Amino acid sequence: MNGNRRTLIGVVIAGVVIALACGQAAMDDEASAGAAQGSEAPMFEVDPFWPKPLPNHWLLGSTIGVGVDSRDHVFIIHRRASINAGTELGADADPPTSECCRAAPEVLEFDPEGNLVDSWGGPSDDYVWPASNHGITVDHMDNLWIGGNGPNDTHILKFSRDGQFLASYGQPEAGPEPDSHSETRFNRVAKVAFDAEANEAYVADGYGGRRVAVLDASTGTFKRYWGAYGNAPDDTPTRPYDPDAPLLQQFRTPVHCADPSLDGHVYVCDRANDRIQVFRTDGTYVDEVRIAPRTLGAGSTWDVAFSRDPEQKYMYVADGSNHRVYVVDRVSLEVLTSFGDGGRQPGLFIGVHSIATDSEGNVYTTETYEGKRIQKFVYMGVGPVSAENQGAPWPGGGR
Repeated sequence: MNGNRRTLIGVVIAGVVIALACGQAAMDDEASAGAAQGSEAPMFEVDPFWPKPLPNHWLLGSTIGVGVDSRDHVFIIHRRASINAGTELGADADPPTSECCRAAPEVLEFDPEGNLVDSWGGPSDDYVWPASNHGITVDHMDNLWIGGNGPNDTHILKFSRDGQFLASYGQPEAGPEPDSHSETRFNRVAKVAFDAEANEAYVADGYGGRRVAVLDASTGTFKRYWGAYGNAPDDTPTRPYDPDAPLLQQFRTPVHCADPSLDGHVYVCDRANDRIQVFRTDGTYVDEVRIAPRTLGAGSTWDVAFSRDPEQKYMYVADGSNHRVYVVDRVSLEVLTSFGDGGRQPGLFIGVHSIATDSEGNVYTTETYEGKRIQKFVYMGVGPVSAENQGAPWPGGGR
């Protein structure tokens, strides 16, 4: 057999192998698509006109928390100091250098139509405002709770929904050294969530600590706390995250959410470990799920919110590193689909940080870093899953 013929036969054989491989890959893709299409999940469309423009030439900084009250009014909190004063705050300069713009007050309240109805917040002689406010959530009595992740933010503030100061829990400015066994101070709290039936507040504690702390929601009295897998928390610094290493037996910082469900479980965002751990309300470990486990740095599990059906069938997970929201079966912990991607257009994200739902099933997200906004995703019912990631869920099915 001459060399040319051997070469031709080799090319033919290689072509057959490649064709078979491509065919198998296509079948695998079809099987995956078929499996996805066999599932159903909540569907959303971004509302690019919500909220309505702010008055007074106001701008938002890094928008670091969102909560919804019993009237479906939406509250957000942002960091005024994160706005670039040199290029964005000409009207705040002394003397003003332009007509626009000004930093908005720290807390803004919107009605369901996106109208701004109130604003307040910031330092006062009545309380210690956090050096770096973090998270705003609404309890079952329509009070607002605000944490802080600055180096000396070791307390929680509680306000009525119209901004009246109600209480401060924990010792303010207790120092930067964490103490995850203290019952008098917190450790740079990320978020507070609530069990209405038990009248308890669950504290993700936090950027300095490595625990979930549970308080009486009326008095702020400590009731119990725990670490990862239900262990006693340990503040010893941990090695950098390695997705291939054995799972760490402690939370990493930050412990970024701790949200109780109606059926007596608590879902904890162990953000830099790329996992959500599930507990009973007494701290007994139940299960965990790893989400985008090869995510390094700031991690993948930033916040959770539950669907508003009685079973809370779905859990929405904000991932500020990969710039998307996962739709998860809450009980099985199966990721069904996701939406979003990195970008500044409606339906995309830069640092999606916090997430909440209203009584109609709509989803609200806020963005930190340079995202600096809130977005509304309108609930469109449950439908077949067509893609692992849907990208920007634009109105009318546009992508």
